[in-house]
Amino acid sequence: MAKGEAATSKRPKAQELVTRDYTINLHKRLHGITFKKKAPRAIREIKKFAMLMMKTSDVRVDARVNKHIWKSGVRNVPYRVRLRLSRKRNEDEEATEKLYTLVQLAMDAPASKVKGLQTEVVTDV
Repeated sequence: MAKGEAATSKRPKAQELVTRDYTINLHKRLHGITFKKKAPRAIREIKKFAMLMMKTSDVRVDARVNKHIWKSGVRNVPYRVRLRLSRKRNEDEEATEKLYTLVQLAMDAPASKVKGLQTEVVTDV
């Protein structure tokens, strides 16, 4: 056993069910994108971010997140968005992935209120 590794940990980190709040800076991810492609690209960037952070290839975006991104139109995407990423167990028996990630809106606030918030692990879900 490696130094600093817990003896009680049997399951890898990617297999644990966990919920975290993240702040995603969409402004830097959408720099240089054509106006008419900004909102669709923002949704793709959110999915890519969720795949990277939660280590699941199955990512499902809630309708409220989609409405929040699109509320000012295709061109005027919010600079930052506060999201809650939840790694959950897949209930479908035929699913190739055992876990999926659900992306929900954690805070419906302007980008100025979201700036500077750290990643938080949510325990009371």
